[in-house]
Formats: sequence, structure tokens, C-alpha cells
Amino acid sequence: MRKVLAFDLGGTKFAFGVVNEDGSLLGSGRVETFADKGPAQACERVAEAAHRLLAELGLRPVDFVAIGIASPGPLDMARGCVDGSPNLPGWTGFSITEFLSNSFGGLPARIDNDCNAAALGEYRFGAGKGRKNVVYITVSTGIGGGAVIDGRLMRGANGNAAELGHIPLTMDGPSCGCGNPGCWEVYASGTAIARRTREALAAGRPSSILKFAGSLDQVTTHHLFQAMAEGDALANEIWAESINYLGRGLGAVINIFNPDVIVVGGGVTAAGDALFVPMRKSAAQYAFPRLSAVCSIVPAGLGGEVGVVGAAACALEGAQEK
Repeated sequence: MRKVLAFDLGGTKFAFGVVNEDGSLLGSGRVETFADKGPAQACERVAEAAHRLLAELGLRPVDFVAIGIASPGPLDMARGCVDGSPNLPGWTGFSITEFLSNSFGGLPARIDNDCNAAALGEYRFGAGKGRKNVVYITVSTGIGGGAVIDGRLMRGANGNAAELGHIPLTMDGPSCGCGNPGCWEVYASGTAIARRTREALAAGRPSSILKFAGSLDQVTTHHLFQAMAEGDALANEIWAESINYLGRGLGAVINIFNPDVIVVGGGVTAAGDALFVPMRKSAAQYAFPRLSAVCSIVPAGLGGEVGVVGAAACALEGAQEK
């Protein structure tokens, strides 16, 4: 069975794993990225850790068909590097693909946007398996997306398609990290939900949320969920607003892509049915009925390994094209 050496780069952690062509994971690990110290040190340490894993598994670079890398965007895919990623300052221009290829005997290496990789991973091995049109959305620190349409991953003109978190919901509103106001991400991401909660508390709204958080600057969506379980009025109000924002964005996604399924991952999905049940209803309100009728909205199936498995899926796709 063909194998891929896969890497999932993030601002905090740099994960890696050995993945079979059926999506099964033979072994994995991670190192701290220390992103502010630059790309060379991170790539050196993750390569060393991956070599140790290969030794433990009794494998060599010649046992692999390719290297896959999932990374935050934007990307310069031709050069194999990030291109102005806000989570990886100072990394622009450093070829991650070249470094890792040279570290493992010249294996061909491919880099993809992390949400694109997750979309392909869920399509091939996860909650979208067996469907032809799959959109992946992550709702966490930000909102990211990727789309597989008619069985092909959408990459766009330069590999940066489906930046779905930057669908504009309003013409004004809070400023997004992309520089524009009113993006979906600044209303409905986990970071945005926590920000709106802190703003309401700072305005003097009574709530038990602070009892769980301890202080205003410590408030997260987790504390919101805890307060909701007690029937807290403010927590439920903010959550209802968040569901509406999520539904607005998902309705746009349904209208644009006409998918069979939208797979939702990220930290906010820890809310379970409290998220998915009302979010499905909200999305249907903002989408054309004929389109929403054929679209399921489901939790991601690959869990915490979605980045590594998705990177492997992209590398396998590249190997098949050659």
C-alpha cells in the first residue's frame, strides 16, 4: 500500500504523520512551531522528529510516494512557501517543499492550503466520503473553507480559492484581519463569539459567564457553553446571534457551491447538537430551498488528524496526476 509522509503546519504546532493511501494513520507526532523564530528552525526540528518516527516504524524515504504539506494561506504554490500569512510572520519566501524534499531523499513535495487539504481529506476519507460535492468549513480562531466540486478540489488561479471566512456579511462592522470590514469571520468565528461576549459583559450585562471565566479577558466560547447549560439569558442571546451569523454564511456557501454536504470542523463544534441543530435551520433560511434541500450539514469525521490526513490526500492526488 502506498504511503505518504504528511505535515500539518500551524502557528503553534507542526504536526506530522505516516499515512496509508486508504487514509489510515500508521504513526504521528508534533513539535512546537515557535513561528516567530522563523521557518528554518521549525522545519529542521519537524524533519528530525519525522525521521525518528520513520525509524520507529522501520521505514525509509524510499518507502513513500510523496510528501504532503498543509499550511495556512495565502500560499505561493509554485515556490512551495507561504505568502504573507498573518499566522506565520517572516516565513514568506522560504520554500517548505524544497526543504522537506531535500530532508527526505528528494521525495516530491506538495503544499496546499490547510482548509483545502481538510476538504479533500474529508471528501476522500471522512464525513464527505461517497459524495461528489463537498465543502469543508472550520469554525475556530477564524473561519476557513475548502471545496471539492464534481470530485475535484478547487484551488483557483493561484491555489488560494474558497477563502470563505471572508464572505462579507455587512458593508461595515468590525475590521477583519484581511483589512476589510464585515467579514463572516469577524462575526461567527470562535474568536468573534468570545469578543462579542466580552463586549456585552464590559457594557454591564448581567451574566454567570464571568463565574466560569474568572475575569473578562479570559472569556472563551467554552465559558459561554457552560453558562448556557445553566440557562443564562445573555449566553443564550449571544449564541442565538452567533447561530444567525453562521447560518447567513452557510446559506451563501450553499447558494454558491450547491454541495451535497457541508462538513463543519473546528473548536466551536464542541457544542454538538446545540450548534448543529439550530445552525441547519438558520442556513436553510438563507439558502434557496432547492439547494438547501439536497445539502446536509454534518460534523467533521477526521477529528484532530484532519490536517495530516488532508495533506496526505493532496499528495496522493498529485502522485496520481503524474
